[in-house]
Amino acid sequence: MKTRITELLGIEYPVIQGGMAWVAEHNLAAAVSEAGGLGIIGAGGAPAEFVREQIRKVKEATDRPFGVNIMLMNPEADAIAQVVVDEGVKVVTTGAGNPSGYMEMWKRAGVKVIPVIASVAMAKLMQRGGADAVVAEGMESGGHIGSLTTMALVPQVADAVEIPVIAAGGIADGRGFAAAFMLGAEAVQIGTRFVAAAESIVHENYKAMLIKAKDIDSAVTGMTTGHPVRSIRNKMTREYLRLEQEGADFMELEKLTLGSLKKAVVEGDVVNGTVMAGQIAGLVKKEQPCREIITEIMEQGMALLGRTYGTGHIE
Repeated sequence: MKTRITELLGIEYPVIQGGMAWVAEHNLAAAVSEAGGLGIIGAGGAPAEFVREQIRKVKEATDRPFGVNIMLMNPEADAIAQVVVDEGVKVVTTGAGNPSGYMEMWKRAGVKVIPVIASVAMAKLMQRGGADAVVAEGMESGGHIGSLTTMALVPQVADAVEIPVIAAGGIADGRGFAAAFMLGAEAVQIGTRFVAAAESIVHENYKAMLIKAKDIDSAVTGMTTGHPVRSIRNKMTREYLRLEQEGADFMELEKLTLGSLKKAVVEGDVVNGTVMAGQIAGLVKKEQPCREIITEIMEQGMALLGRTYGTGHIE
């Protein structure tokens, strides 16, 4: 399936893996890229040399395109931005800030820049700044979220900018894929379903909790602090929401979440850790290899979009 995104990134299918901190490391990124999508290394709050090591490991595992997601609030964002250039990475997605300070350097190096945005205004700003595409991420997604739903955000962004739009948030299967294209997207970014991939290094406790989750099992913490995060309900979210309702200050709330994602992903503490997942967690029924996940999404999505894009078996 060809779109402006597949042509821009040199990938087979318009499916991009989300750059999830602690989750999106070299094993997952390489597996998604090998399956025809775009694997992403999530830099999160990691140091620059760790990101360099991850990049080199992906290169050892695949010769297909992959990218790096940079959280611009990372204290080492400057160094990571330079590592991307030094290591010849060709795609960068960004979050938690404005990447304009790195744009000239990346453009000189031939890096494709794709910021994650949550509003039309930010999409327009990124286009003016030279972004090659944008990821329009709705609040259905896991982790840090905006205030608009995918259904509302994607078509408004698609109308507002000329660069390609990638839809994210609430997409886990071919139905979500087809819906995103009907809204004006030219690719999808998927996070939660890839958390449960066979190649994902996420702790088995985390995967089991995700697979068991129902439609109503996610909660949003941090609405009063201006840093809302969606995750699966557990002891930590209940305590956070109680304190938030009682008017606890930001520093007190931060104590609950400091290091909590690593606690869940790496150590398997799904009681006190943060089990980030989107609202489509209820659609994730089992652990599957990345190739199988992408094949299912593409076959179902192409069948639904068949009148426009044609049908056929995805190898």
